[in-house]
Amino acid sequence: MSGSGTGLVVGKFCPLHRGHQLLLDHAQAACAQLIVVSYTKPEFPGMAPEQREAWLQALYPAASLWVLDDARLAAHCRQCGLASRRLPGNDAGDDAHRQFMAWLLREVIQREVDIVFSSEDYGPGFAAVLSQQQQLRGGRAVAHVSVDPARAAVPVSGTALRADLHGQRDQLAAEVYRHFVRRVALIGGESTGKSTLARTLAERLGSLHAAEYGRELWEAQDGQLQEADLLHIAQTQVAREEQIQASATRWLVCDTTPLTTLMYAEAMFGRADLLLQALAARPYDLVLLCDPDVPFVQDGTRRDEAFRQWQHAWYLRELDARQIPYRQLSGSWQQREALAMAAMAAAQPDESRATPPSLVAAQ
Repeated sequence: MSGSGTGLVVGKFCPLHRGHQLLLDHAQAACAQLIVVSYTKPEFPGMAPEQREAWLQALYPAASLWVLDDARLAAHCRQCGLASRRLPGNDAGDDAHRQFMAWLLREVIQREVDIVFSSEDYGPGFAAVLSQQQQLRGGRAVAHVSVDPARAAVPVSGTALRADLHGQRDQLAAEVYRHFVRRVALIGGESTGKSTLARTLAERLGSLHAAEYGRELWEAQDGQLQEADLLHIAQTQVAREEQIQASATRWLVCDTTPLTTLMYAEAMFGRADLLLQALAARPYDLVLLCDPDVPFVQDGTRRDEAFRQWQHAWYLRELDARQIPYRQLSGSWQQREALAMAAMAAAQPDESRATPPSLVAAQ
């Protein structure tokens, strides 16, 4: 921030898109300090306050962020010794939102602002109300700066984007889009086709798959793994997923998980590092367990059919004990692929559902 004074941007940021970023970047460059307030009532599916706050923190760490819902607002009120107050709904009139923001700045944030930045028609009237409120208390006047109101620089619509998040992913920063990429995990005993299936599914989806690092390390070390290698395998597998998730489309296909590495640690050494045990709890949006009902193929790296059956029983026991929902894939390779695609289609949330835009929110 290189300007002077305190700026204010108010928006839903559901999701935070490049139009919002143009607005926020302009405000941040023009002001010494920037206050960003985000609220929407009701919430949009998959865009909870915690997620919106994470996006803003990732992209605007220097700003003062106030991402609210009724519970968060009530907590701020208690901290300030105020009577609890609720957010105005998205369908409330302009004045209700303006008066709420004036109260929020005065009583909760406890800051005056110099400039309101917006890309909407509500901006001038909003700034006028804040100016009047501040000047009644002997404070400063509030100016308004409009940023790309015609959407010429960044032609984006929040409503249209919510209806097709994946089709318009170029309107989202990587830090934002990665949240909408689901992780599907493929697990199963040796010679159940999961690595081939992971590659096939990624190709069918036009997406990416996180390859199995444990197999690569095993081959690089001529089949000699030490106990410490297991934690390294799990950490590297997670790092791979994190690195490519934002580049995937809709689904990131994960060939194995840290739970698999935990299984090998127990099988090979009879114990597991505490950090590995913690990584084994990593959540996935969908878990697909490949059944051992196809012929066992010995490729020179696998143990035997008895170990494959032990692995399958271990997975069944662990998944049930951890209360992890999963789908089993059985039958031919084609049947497994079809079952996996159907499971992903059923698990994909409807991200097109949306509520009417807030009268004060930047779209």
